[in-house]
Amino acid sequence: MGMNIQDAERTFSDQLTMIGLSLSQRQMDQFRLYCENLLKWNEVMNLTAITDIDEIYSKHFLDSLTLIAMIDPQSLSGMSLLDIGTGAGFPGLPLAIAFPELKVTLVDSLQKRIGFLDDTIRLLGLENVRTCHARAEEFGRVESEREHYDIVCSRAVARLNVLAEYCIPFAKKGGYFIAYKADRVNEEMEEGKKAVRILGGRVDQVISFQLPGTDYNRTLVQVIKEEHTSGKYPRRAGTPGKDPLH
Repeated sequence: MGMNIQDAERTFSDQLTMIGLSLSQRQMDQFRLYCENLLKWNEVMNLTAITDIDEIYSKHFLDSLTLIAMIDPQSLSGMSLLDIGTGAGFPGLPLAIAFPELKVTLVDSLQKRIGFLDDTIRLLGLENVRTCHARAEEFGRVESEREHYDIVCSRAVARLNVLAEYCIPFAKKGGYFIAYKADRVNEEMEEGKKAVRILGGRVDQVISFQLPGTDYNRTLVQVIKEEHTSGKYPRRAGTPGKDPLH
């Protein structure tokens, strides 16, 4: 059985210190409400397989915030971030809590998950987040969304060459696409590099680390957007997954 919420919060606070972050009491309260609401909704729909409170804090909340290993927290103020395939809100919602000056858009293809996110955003009183119910391929056809974001990120479980096609079209020139991956990405990196190039990006840095205080290995892949993405990408719904760029 996992920890109670007070112990989980204390551990989380220590882990945040290890990655160079500290949160206000209000932000800690927002994370607590998020955790409680996630568990409540998870009883009626499948939002997360992780249900131990301490693991929600480390493997969802802390993990989401490791983006700051790539982007200086100081520079996040006023930036726009798009989270594709956000699911239960990871990584976008924890980032929106920790950085109230960051403008966050959460996109998911399942209306029920958007229902959970809208409820959580209201409960937490967040004003820097909006949600969109859409598939990445269709959202990528919306002219006002293309090449509109400073950072596009995803923790979705797709290979890099597929994820790149979902995400890179949304990044501004000079912006970033950041993929949250498990620990072994060498093979994915090889097949992903060409797709990234076709879409106007270049792999800028890859960092692997263990989440502080856990045995959980993570890799972040950062792509910088150097050229505009051709209007033919993303291809229509279903195509990137079935016939990845290579």
